[in-house]
Amino acid sequence: MSLTVYPNYMDIIQNSEALRSWKDNLTSEPYRSYLYAYPHKTSYRELERKLPLSELWSQEKADSLFLYMHIPFCGARCGFCNLFTLPDKRADVHTNYVDALERQAAQWATLIPNAPIARFAVGGGTPTLLQPDQLDRLFHIAQHGMGMDPSQASISVETSPETISTERLDILKSRQVDRVSMGIQSFVEFEADAIYRPQKPQEVERALRQLKLYSFPILNLDLIYGLPGQTLDSWIYSLDKALSYDPEELFIYPLYTREHTIVKPEQIRQSGEDQRLLLYRAARDRLLAHGYTQYSMRRFAKAEAGSKKSLLPYGCQEEGMIGLGCGARSYTRTVHYSSRYSVGRSATASIIADYVASSDYTHADYGIVLSRDDQQRRFILKALLHTEGLALSEYTERFATSALNDYPELNLLLHTELAVIEHEILQLTDEGLMYSDSIGDWFISPEIRSRMESCVLS
Repeated sequence: MSLTVYPNYMDIIQNSEALRSWKDNLTSEPYRSYLYAYPHKTSYRELERKLPLSELWSQEKADSLFLYMHIPFCGARCGFCNLFTLPDKRADVHTNYVDALERQAAQWATLIPNAPIARFAVGGGTPTLLQPDQLDRLFHIAQHGMGMDPSQASISVETSPETISTERLDILKSRQVDRVSMGIQSFVEFEADAIYRPQKPQEVERALRQLKLYSFPILNLDLIYGLPGQTLDSWIYSLDKALSYDPEELFIYPLYTREHTIVKPEQIRQSGEDQRLLLYRAARDRLLAHGYTQYSMRRFAKAEAGSKKSLLPYGCQEEGMIGLGCGARSYTRTVHYSSRYSVGRSATASIIADYVASSDYTHADYGIVLSRDDQQRRFILKALLHTEGLALSEYTERFATSALNDYPELNLLLHTELAVIEHEILQLTDEGLMYSDSIGDWFISPEIRSRMESCVLS
């Protein structure tokens, strides 16, 4: 549902009925779109010309960089997944892919700025699906190919219960991994079955017991609420099971279904009622009562959680992100780029095959050139959707103008008590955090929205 557009936002603010209607419209669909990056990957298109990476990165002034490696293989595609992944367990396919990733890293290493890597993350897919020797190669590539110093970089790896083994965990520990993130989604077997996740509760608990033996600085667990057949009681059961392992961090995600996911939107609803807001509130209250701090709508963590390393700084609003691997995105200040994106099996397999067969990774040909408006909206959203909020002075320092002057519609959040300004920081209230997804979707520019709506994923 699109929100009513008013020529002057002050017209709404000065009219209590219009203001109430605006808020009702915004909050009537809390889960419009999960905005974890802006501009969204579905807004990417073939660039007007191929951009040499040497040209693209020559003007970047990042003090530190974020290195991301994407491993697009998994054991099975979950019913809610619309990521760039391919169910494929063949070891030779994985080896050929890591070979390509190493070639790409060797070519990129001479083209990117000589800035240290502050963060290194390996995601997917399921990176730990790789055989141990190939998993270890990823760290070798990061360290010896890209110059990552593991004593200064925050290192994060995604995993899944069935791929947890002593040999793999030994590698992660020896490579100084700070954060291991495991997707569980539910401890209830029939709920996992409902989202086509081949996972037994016994396997999850075996993996968790083994993980706890290694005492990684941060163990993160992912859970999903709003699953088909899920009740408040079963949701709290999964949450309490997760809490019993005392993780340093928990992410709680509302179930999203889209055109290209296996689970369909109508399966979210039970008896015509969407329970996700109820389940979110229950989880939030329980996590806060257990001493966790809320950092966004999804992220809850212990305040003391973190690495004991002397980490290099990296701001969440910065660019300087290097994405290695098929499906990974890279960010400079003015251009975001990646390989092509798909959800369908055949198209995804074709894109990966092209990546593996390539001998030249030195140009960007698919992505988006960010306008000034895109850059400003990105800066605002990356800060506003987290509890630290938007420091208005930092926006002014970056863009030499005022956020509230550039985007007077932000005043609507203030006048509906979805946000407040305290100490010159624009922050969402508790209610605003609850509606983060609809606020993010509302603030997307018309141009980006048009590109996203015209995206066809084969």
